[in-house]
Amino acid sequence: MSKLTSSPAWQALKAHHAAIEPVHMRRMFQDDSARFDKFSLQFSGLLFDYSKNRIDDETIRLLVALAEQAGLPASIGRMFSGEKINFTEQRAALHTALRNRSSHPVYVGGMTRCAQATGAGMPPPRLLPQTAGCASNVSEADGKDVMPDVRRVLGLMRRFSDAVRSGEQRGHTGKQITDIVNIGIGGSDLGPLMACEALKHYANPALRAHFVSNVDGTHLVETLKELDAETTLFIVSSKTFTTQETLTNARSARAWLVEKLGAKMDVGQAVAKHFAAVSTNLAATAQFGINPENVFEFWDWVGGRYSLWSAIGLPIALYIGMDRFEELLGGAYVVDEHFRSAPLDKNIPALMGLLGIWYGNFFGAGSNAVLPYDQYLHRFPAYLQQLEMESNGKRVGRDGNAVDYDTGMVVWGEPGTNGQHAFYQLIHQGTRLIPADFLAPLHSHNPIGEHHAILLANCFAQTEALMLGKTAAEARAELTAQGLHGEALEALLPHKVFPGNKPTNTLLFDRLDPHTLGMLIALYEHKVFVQGVVWNINSFDQWGVELGKQLAGKILPELRDAAAISGHDASTGRLINYFHKRASSV
Repeated sequence: MSKLTSSPAWQALKAHHAAIEPVHMRRMFQDDSARFDKFSLQFSGLLFDYSKNRIDDETIRLLVALAEQAGLPASIGRMFSGEKINFTEQRAALHTALRNRSSHPVYVGGMTRCAQATGAGMPPPRLLPQTAGCASNVSEADGKDVMPDVRRVLGLMRRFSDAVRSGEQRGHTGKQITDIVNIGIGGSDLGPLMACEALKHYANPALRAHFVSNVDGTHLVETLKELDAETTLFIVSSKTFTTQETLTNARSARAWLVEKLGAKMDVGQAVAKHFAAVSTNLAATAQFGINPENVFEFWDWVGGRYSLWSAIGLPIALYIGMDRFEELLGGAYVVDEHFRSAPLDKNIPALMGLLGIWYGNFFGAGSNAVLPYDQYLHRFPAYLQQLEMESNGKRVGRDGNAVDYDTGMVVWGEPGTNGQHAFYQLIHQGTRLIPADFLAPLHSHNPIGEHHAILLANCFAQTEALMLGKTAAEARAELTAQGLHGEALEALLPHKVFPGNKPTNTLLFDRLDPHTLGMLIALYEHKVFVQGVVWNINSFDQWGVELGKQLAGKILPELRDAAAISGHDASTGRLINYFHKRASSV
């Protein structure tokens, strides 16, 4: 057994699970009229109801003990202080600095005792993280307050977005920009795309946002079909400006621009007017033809899936305006302050993370459904898939040893009420336990008749139905009232029984505005962090993404030239040969 699974806190939860597993939530609510008050929290206009979980007071006490045993409070401090908690890449994880709305400095890298001894670049002692001694991974950036650079880039984003939105900055032929095409992949696509969809109500109606990520040429071609080259601005988002999919799409977009503008353009000037970049590789962006004034930097302490708060969020700023973008940052900052200061048993992201561990590790749940009852949030589950599965899909602990417990869950979902007519059947009556999060606004941006009341009625009814279920006695009485008797009733009865006891969280908010979206994203970010700390894994690297890329780099030349094929297993080699055979016959 590992240190975690043999620990007193883990073993106590294991024993507690054996006692609580047979207990139905229906009984829990009958026995405790104050259950909602006990297991719900209100914070900054948000209601988090976790009363429909298979928990009692002892469960929360034991989960908090597990988090404390794992050193969660100290780990929160290390993240916010800028320590290099992403130890496999020697990086801090300072996405929280990007939305720091206070006047306090934030120091990158974590000051070592060596730096303290010399006094070099020392921050105030109260901000120094605790370190074991002189670190070997000290860089020139260590001890530097990152906030001046963060604010400088925010200022550049404001200047650029204001100029484009006002028409001050136009295309090469003098026409005002009407369409923005973001070219990126992973965090450079999922975050900005999700946020622009979620905040569409706040968008400038004269400016449309498009997103191209897939290297499948169809994605780019279908996007460009409806666009006018004279009024289109491309944003190429790649930290190193070497990402294969992004650069392939960017080069094809540039070729399209040159072809469409034709005689109207000087190629160099047109590319400079119609392309911006978010990157740290100024040499590569300049070689591509992008004006250095339209290149926006971010830093190695910004992880891809945490990057929408940085200049990667430039499409969001262009789409909804920089004031609204800063409201988004403000919502996340409010949650950051809650996460770092609230006691763990009153800490929403901590409880979200611990409840996920409760179901994943003790009940054997393998997935978590995220079900937004807001059409604007239709891309939120997809965004969370990368956030959670890339962060915590790890099989090795921080000590380098394989873990003997499950980490991460499969995250999936669609907006209600669509999902109710698709996969809710599996949640209600399937054999797998699937914890679910329900998210809903109390007010709609688009009030039409009773639409929103019907939407919320369905949301609340689903969580109630999942908790209560329907007993055989209740199903029998219902069928009898419908006039069914005898063998026909007995044959149908088992199919009408719902076991219930299915756990849900409900997150209610007033309306989906930039501030609220910032809060929701930050809640899930910190949930992921909590789980990574308890599981003792590195939530901030993603080495599993690399192997496929490496092998694709080997196979690509073989797709160009059949003579180059070598060194594959029988299946892969035959697939490449089949491609050549079929490609030559078409």
